[in-house]
Amino acid sequence: MTKLFMFEKPLGMRDTFPDLYEVKDQTKSRMVAEMSRWGYRLIETPTLEYHETVGDASAILDQQLFKLLDQQGHTLVLRPDMTAPIARIAASKLLKDEAPLRLAYSDSVFRAQQREGGRPAEFEQVGIECIGDPSVSADGEVIALMVETLREAGLKHFKVSVGHIGFVQQLFKGIVGTDERADILRRFLYEKNYVGYRRHVEELSLSSIDKDRLKGFLNLRGADGVLEEAEALLEGSKGMEALNELRELWGILKDHGVEDHIKFDLSLVSHMSYYSGILFEVYGENVGFAIGNGGRYNKLLEKFGKDSGATGFGLRLDYVLEALQVKLERPEQECILYSDERRKEAFEIARELRGEGRSVVLQSLRGVSDVDEYTKLFNSVHYCIGAGGKGGGIR
Repeated sequence: MTKLFMFEKPLGMRDTFPDLYEVKDQTKSRMVAEMSRWGYRLIETPTLEYHETVGDASAILDQQLFKLLDQQGHTLVLRPDMTAPIARIAASKLLKDEAPLRLAYSDSVFRAQQREGGRPAEFEQVGIECIGDPSVSADGEVIALMVETLREAGLKHFKVSVGHIGFVQQLFKGIVGTDERADILRRFLYEKNYVGYRRHVEELSLSSIDKDRLKGFLNLRGADGVLEEAEALLEGSKGMEALNELRELWGILKDHGVEDHIKFDLSLVSHMSYYSGILFEVYGENVGFAIGNGGRYNKLLEKFGKDSGATGFGLRLDYVLEALQVKLERPEQECILYSDERRKEAFEIARELRGEGRSVVLQSLRGVSDVDEYTKLFNSVHYCIGAGGKGGGIR
């Protein structure tokens, strides 16, 4: 094993410098505040979880989990997502029959990378979980809140693609006959390999009509009119329940006033295997990846011994900032440069200015080698320097 360089970091890990940290913190605060206004309360989960519980329940591939052993020999994982840990808490401690849970979070998750490629192994997610409400109204609320959260963050141009995993499953299985064959088709969709999908369809032992149905399926994108086109691809009633839920969802989203940000994409699938109904992804300008995603995951709570409906979303804060194209600028700061004999006076002035809500740096004259260069870093400078130096005053 080669010796690591002094300044190297583990693969995929990133440093966050002050200017970016401040912008990120301000953006996150606005997002969390919007979630709070909708009645969602913040929750924290441990950074470490047991592999046999949260590690297995999460939909993250095993090779992407950071694993370690505790002193008792149990395999632990660094939290790979937020949904599974919150489902554990809800099932064991919080979930009651009388009311759905509305929980929010803002925390880091960890997913190991096999190679650099600019992909982070640690990133922050901001999101919510609505647990205990099986209705389409809850799906609509979650999507509408995601839209409002992104608006509050400052994002104006973004689209939410909405699909239904039940429709995909029913259509594929109805045509190709087995779950295994349907899974192959879903894999092409997840990888967004539409050329490979079409080539695979052509190689299947199906009638030309069924092949056309599978190829036409890729075109089911747009406003609510695509639901009528989707119905035409079905044979019998299978898949109709999913389409009816999407119709109901469209009406709910219109009543929330967020329909301009919504489009249907019935070919949408996810690597998150626990999704069981409506699911969605959100895309912003200037970013080539989904900046967030979510959906209904009724089956996940069963892994923790509860039978309950649940839905939610997670937004990647780094991608949100990339979509915002924020300009990193130094915040307004004042400096009080002082000599030893006027130190107390300098401290008193700083206390007064900070009490007014201003950001003030105290700097001893003895700690600066080039005063003129140092003071260029600040919006204003107050000098508290004794005899032989500059007098009091603000530049």
